[in-house]
Order: sequence, then structure tokens, then C-alpha cells
Amino acid sequence: MDKEEWQKKGTGHRQRLRERFLDRGIAGFSDAEVLELLLSFGTPRSDCKEPARDALEHFGSLAAVLEAPLSALQEVRGIGPKNGLAVRFVQAVAGRYLKERLVGKRYLHSSSEVRDYLVHALRGLKKEVFTVIYLDSAHGIIKSETVAEGTVNVNTVYPRELVKRALELNASALIIAHNHPSGSLSPSAQDLQLTRTLSLLGSIMQIQLLDHIIIGDGSYSFADHGLMSEISLQCSKTMDTLHQS
Repeated sequence: MDKEEWQKKGTGHRQRLRERFLDRGIAGFSDAEVLELLLSFGTPRSDCKEPARDALEHFGSLAAVLEAPLSALQEVRGIGPKNGLAVRFVQAVAGRYLKERLVGKRYLHSSSEVRDYLVHALRGLKKEVFTVIYLDSAHGIIKSETVAEGTVNVNTVYPRELVKRALELNASALIIAHNHPSGSLSPSAQDLQLTRTLSLLGSIMQIQLLDHIIIGDGSYSFADHGLMSEISLQCSKTMDTLHQS
């Protein structure tokens, strides 16, 4: 098969993938086909079948491919700057979409979407990132912000600054989240200290800390594991002591 015939065959295959997607959506696609079509957006004249398969084998999953840095993607034969950029771009677009669709929604009805967004935004990062979701008095989501990068503790996050920002946004409640690059889901002593400090400071300012979520190899919720109830009780006892003194 000469080069012209090879290009025609590849073009026909890509067109069939596009038509399948338009007709039936992504449900019937394998991960290799999803990645192949995505890579083809960056290099529409190239055969992306083998690079897609090689990337999945190299990184282990479609999610890992989408989260890989551009430099790591280009280590796979057949993936260059253009189709590597297509992969990184769609991952970034998905993150913005997940973030923006939360605004205005009630947290109690959208907790799974909040978890999806946090997992997408924080999983696989090489350094710790601390995110805050601000909520109104009805627990409607006002805004989500990244407020710190690096080691997460009371010396880097500054609870008083979080409370100040919550007051600026007229927030009545907070959800905080950060990632563990190691993949561990166990709260550290620093995680617990930060949560207690922020919960107590929030109580003084009538801002409720609803949850602290850790993202690693999965996700861990302080609220789901009863830690927020324990911390809230400790804060209540401290507040009662302060009022009596």
C-alpha cells in the first residue's frame, strides 16, 4: 500500500468514527477509539490508531492519558506537540465545564457532582493543591477557588484569609478539599489540625465548615467518616467555654 492509499484508508476510518459519535454518542466507543479520535483533531492527516493504543498501554488508562503532562505524552511514539495539545486541551475544557456547572446548584442535591469536579481537578497532580467551595445560606454553590499550592497546613492556607474571603462572597458555609500526590486517603495530623482550626474560626464568624475532602486514589470525606461531627462537637464545647469565661 503506497502513502496515498494509506492516507485514504486512515481518512475513511476517522470519518467513520466521527459519524458513529454523531449518530450514537460516545457510549459504544472503546477507550482506544476515544483517544484515537481525540488525537486526530490535532493531526487530522495522521493515522492515530497505534499512538492511541501505545498511549493507553504506557499510561494504563484513558484517565491517566488525559491527566498526563504534555512532555510525558510526547514520549509516546506518534504523539507530537499538536495532538498532544489536543489531549491536554480537552482535559482542561472538561475541568472548566465541571467547575462552572456547579455554580448556583444546591450542594445537598449535587454532592456527587462536587466530588466529580474535585476528583477531575485534583487527582494525579504532583504537588498539593488546596481548593475551597463557597456556599450561601441555602447551601447553594457560589464559587470554587484554588487558594494554595504546596504543603497544606495552617501555615500555608491561613484560615483567617479563607474566612475573610467567605465574608467577601457573603458565604455562609465552606467545603474544603486538597489532594495527596502519594495517593493516600488517610488524613494527616496537619489535615486534622487545619480542619479543626478552620471549623472553630468559622464557628466564631457563623460560617459552617461542611466537609473536608481528600483526593488521592479515590476520595475521602471527613463528613462521611464522622470526623466533621466530632470536630463540630469540639468546636461547640470550646465556644461554650469561651462564652462562660
